[in-house]
Amino acid sequence: MADTGVMSQLKLPLLLEPAVVGPLILSDCNQVAATALATWPATDPRGDERVLALAGPAGAGKSRLAAAWAERVGAVAAHGAEVALIDPLELEGRPLLIDRAAEAEDESLFHLINLAQSGGGALLLVCRTEPRLWETRLPDLRSRLDALRVLRIEAPDDHVLAAVLRARLAERHMAFPSEVISYLVRRIERSPEAAAEIAARLDALDRPPTRAAAREALRALGRPALTAWSSCQSTSPGTPGDRCERNCCREADT
Repeated sequence: MADTGVMSQLKLPLLLEPAVVGPLILSDCNQVAATALATWPATDPRGDERVLALAGPAGAGKSRLAAAWAERVGAVAAHGAEVALIDPLELEGRPLLIDRAAEAEDESLFHLINLAQSGGGALLLVCRTEPRLWETRLPDLRSRLDALRVLRIEAPDDHVLAAVLRARLAERHMAFPSEVISYLVRRIERSPEAAAEIAARLDALDRPPTRAAAREALRALGRPALTAWSSCQSTSPGTPGDRCERNCCREADT
């Protein structure tokens, strides 16, 4: 357990303030998790489920979704590496969001889970891998992590990624036709960072909003003009000319 002397000196003012920027874009990749968080923990008045995990790959929008929850319920927010600095007495009855929760120190996390389950608060753990896969040296923490309900979100699908790309372009006072947006969405990595990167490259090119400009921007970033198949999210990816069951593979075209 973290030294209580340190914890008494480093309290809540050091924690993060959750930030929400722009509308939350919902689609199949995040709808279930967003719907669950929209009413939690009010839907659990008995305290049976006061701790949830929100898991998904990098760039899937976990922190964005968690920040929307934190703003709604007035939660305190911290990174996992900071939980040892938290005085649990300052949190009793208050919602808490821990981003990068897998980095949290074992004993501190154990006490925060117990506090949420017994003190009327709520604890949301944001992570890439499910808590049951985390390493821990505490048997009691192991059992709690294994029992947690996990809300999963997936990498951005076409709808979300297209909306993010449009937003990044709009920030640069640019607008591209839907067919060009679709062309780009099929060829960039499925992450908000990739959308921002291609928007910056298109801005630097200063060309009309055409597929030719999109193709040049992709090449400037070292990406092939043809669709790569390595990012398929399906267990049975399609072959060229087909679409896989998740509709994320497409026939390569130029």
